[in-house]
Amino acid sequence: MPVKIVIAGGFGVGKTTAVARISETPLLTTEAAMTEVAAAIDRTGEVPAKTTTTVALDFGSITIDEDIRLYLFGTPGQDRFGFMWRDLTEGAIGALVIVDTRRLDECYPAVDYFEQAGLPFVIGVNLFDGRLEHHLQDVRWALAVADDVPIVTFDARQRRSVRDALIAVLQRAIERSVGRQAAQR
Repeated sequence: MPVKIVIAGGFGVGKTTAVARISETPLLTTEAAMTEVAAAIDRTGEVPAKTTTTVALDFGSITIDEDIRLYLFGTPGQDRFGFMWRDLTEGAIGALVIVDTRRLDECYPAVDYFEQAGLPFVIGVNLFDGRLEHHLQDVRWALAVADDVPIVTFDARQRRSVRDALIAVLQRAIERSVGRQAAQR
C-alpha cells in the first residue's frame, strides 16, 4: 500500500538531507545552484555553506513492511515556491515540518499551511550540530501549535533518527483517522 508523507519546512532546515538519508531508492531532487540574488533573498547567514536549493521537490521512498511503502515528497522551502505545495500535499496522510530553532521564523509558512489544510503534522526540530537551541515547550509556544501536535527532535543526517520522526508522523495520522472514525459513530 503506497503511503504519501510530505517533508516541509523553511529554507535550509534539512528537508533534502532527511529524504536522502532515509530513502531506499536514489533521491530524485530538483536542486539548483544558489545565485547571489537568491542567497540574499533566502538569508543564508545561518547556513553559509549551502550552495544549492530545492526548486520543485525531493522524492524518495522506504519500505516499512510487506504491506506499507512510504513515498516521501520534500517541498521547496522558499515562500516563492509555495504555490506548488497544494499539488505536493494532495493525497498525503501527514507531514513532517522540519524546524531549525536558530531560524524559527522560516517555518511559520509550513505550520500555517498544514494547520489550514487540516493535514496531520509533526514538528521535527532538527538538531544541528547535536544542539537543541530552545526547550521544546518554548518552540511550541513560539510556533503557537496546539498541544496535540507532536514535537520531536531528530537529526536529518542520521537514518534512524529520520525513521523515528517519520514514525511519529504515521502515528499522528493514525490517531487522527481513528479520532475521526470514532466521531462519526
